[in-house]
Amino acid sequence: MGLWTLLEGFLLLANALAILNEDRFLAPRGLGFSEFSGGKTKSFKGQLIGLIYATQYLRVPLILLNTICIVIKFVSG
Repeated sequence: MGLWTLLEGFLLLANALAILNEDRFLAPRGLGFSEFSGGKTKSFKGQLIGLIYATQYLRVPLILLNTICIVIKFVSG
């Protein structure tokens, strides 16, 4: 497993977190943004909610990174 494979794995994980819907998936499981704003940002659950919302906020850079990854895969084989 090389560095490129590891970076692709992190990109896939970021994509998975970015597409989670708050109303359908996060809120029923107690991972809604209302839970995050309660001041519990130091706990693991608070950190996880912050990570999910950060990836959802950065969707445009994720699209660019996905495009770059696809182009590199086409070129390198």
